[in-house]
Amino acid sequence: MSKRSLQRAVQQTAMATLAAIAFGMGGCTATSTTSEAESPESEVAVAPEDPLQVVTTFLPITQFTTAVAGDRAEVSQLLPTNVGPHEYQAKPGDVQAIVNADVLVKNGLEIEFFLDDMIENAENADLTIIDSSEGTATLASADDDGHSKAEGDEHGHSKGEEHDHAEGDDHGHTEGEAHAEGEDHTEGEIHGHAHGEFDPHIWLDPKRVIGQVENIRDGLIAADPEGEAEYRANAEAFIAALQALDADITEKLAPFEGQTFVVFHDFAAYFADSYGLQSETLVGFPEESPSPEDVKRVMETVQAEGLKTILAEPQAGQESFDAIAGDLDISVSVFDPLATGGSEAVQPDYYFTVMRQNVDNLVASFEAANQAWLPLWASQPVAVAPQHVGLRF
Repeated sequence: MSKRSLQRAVQQTAMATLAAIAFGMGGCTATSTTSEAESPESEVAVAPEDPLQVVTTFLPITQFTTAVAGDRAEVSQLLPTNVGPHEYQAKPGDVQAIVNADVLVKNGLEIEFFLDDMIENAENADLTIIDSSEGTATLASADDDGHSKAEGDEHGHSKGEEHDHAEGDDHGHTEGEAHAEGEDHTEGEIHGHAHGEFDPHIWLDPKRVIGQVENIRDGLIAADPEGEAEYRANAEAFIAALQALDADITEKLAPFEGQTFVVFHDFAAYFADSYGLQSETLVGFPEESPSPEDVKRVMETVQAEGLKTILAEPQAGQESFDAIAGDLDISVSVFDPLATGGSEAVQPDYYFTVMRQNVDNLVASFEAANQAWLPLWASQPVAVAPQHVGLRF
């Protein structure tokens, strides 16, 4: 039996003993709702090469980790797939997932603000924590009005504003690190968190995702050296797919360099930065209600840029954007920030599917805006016939 299996077996045996005292030995098996891997008896039978137990936080991190882990590790997600990190409220029972884990993989950059207390309560001294954002070039987080602001750049997308988020950086949480004094997060303070100093939505830029995948690969190898060959091969294949995706997005969006698109909440700065675009947002967080000033700002942006489409989210923003679109006689499409989805969304391919749909919708919105700005003397076929761009790469 491996050291990891022995430790878990001892822990689970102790838990089973306490349960027996409380409820009687005859009820222990009937009351168990945990997986077979948590049973002391099954642990005894597990071979030394029992799979690594890996817990991820939310969907993109699960997708990337599953791609790297393959069949070598068992990956489970801490948050329900239909709940994003902005609205997640930790429950006492959720800590048990971290108690049983060998590895915890997070996005980092403080979006999982709930983790510090959970890790402390789990008291899992052998837990390996992988911060997938380490070494990532970061952008400043949004200000109180939901805008990313960079010095000298009102849109906040200046590459000169990027910072490398390195291991041990004061702006990221490393293993065992707590929030600074006075920075504890309690219910009702989620919006006040404001993402910390840096924007955490790095998973929406395939270039930066490559760095996340490399961090996950290296962390899994450190936790399970015998699986190095498999982890490296899986990561290499996924990175190749990310590079192909990035190249295709670059090609499709190149004609629209410098143009602005409007999304509901502040998640698109990295995507915009990576592809030479500008993004405007209605609110900072998806749970926020827009103020009259927010609505006025977005409407002014739409009119100034000649936009014919604004981009809501599958989970938020539809009602607000429908109202704006009705007033301005424009349409509403979708840009999915990939933080939530159905049960199928944990699969790695889901990332590519949704990113392609996002780009498809974005290209269509830019084309509609550009066609609306054609001069009146342009020939009628050019003025009215949309150019359909296929994105099945």
